[in-house]
Amino acid sequence: MTDTTLSQPTASLGVGSIIGESFSILLKHFIQVVIVGFVPNLIGFLISGLLVGFGAALGIQPQEFTGPGSAVANVLSILVSMVVYSITTALLVQLAYDAKLSRPVQLGRYFGPALSAVVPLAILSIVVSILVGIGLVLLVVPGLWVYAVFAVMAPAVVIERAGFGGLGRSKYLTKEYRWPILGALVLAIICATIINIVALFVVGLVASAGSIGMVIGIILFAAISTVGAGFLSILVALIYARLREIKEGVSVDQIASVFD
Repeated sequence: MTDTTLSQPTASLGVGSIIGESFSILLKHFIQVVIVGFVPNLIGFLISGLLVGFGAALGIQPQEFTGPGSAVANVLSILVSMVVYSITTALLVQLAYDAKLSRPVQLGRYFGPALSAVVPLAILSIVVSILVGIGLVLLVVPGLWVYAVFAVMAPAVVIERAGFGGLGRSKYLTKEYRWPILGALVLAIICATIINIVALFVVGLVASAGSIGMVIGIILFAAISTVGAGFLSILVALIYARLREIKEGVSVDQIASVFD
């Protein structure tokens, strides 16, 4: 007797629709997205600048490794970047669902859930980055595949309070959908990279004007780079929502209700 469950087609992730909706949310709520990411990014760049130098923090000067002290400073700078990424992602995940449901975007309401999730999110982000880095060293595809496996770790931690179980939760949700997720993420990363290249070009021009130019450059880079990071965070939030819908029958309004 044939097992009918084996013949059932897998529901489509709908990558094109998710990417289109992510762009729509970004453009419609552009100012709010920039505000959400700007403050953490700016604070992160200031701290990194004090640790490794502002030129190195912005990427317009090479990082120096002159001894144990500089190595520790660079490691701390990376940790600061991870924490900033975690806070920004946790904030934008909530914004994305309010925007998708056409609910008012209330930035002040997002900080409590974001801060409560920042420790596991930051630590797991470091773990994923190490795993992806190892995969990229071996071959590019394994690194990208690992990225796809743990792509929705951040929404799982923020929304489900999964804590350090966020990796396992992401692994379960992304199963059978990793190739389309990978395609969407690669497109988002390309967009974010282009935006960051433009930001670095602008910063390079402005920073050449001296110390005042460097200050303006830091502010500009924090603002411009937020756009690419914001798009990626919104995309991941919508991928997570779609996976929950497919695998568990959970609607977006049910997902967003945890913040009410």
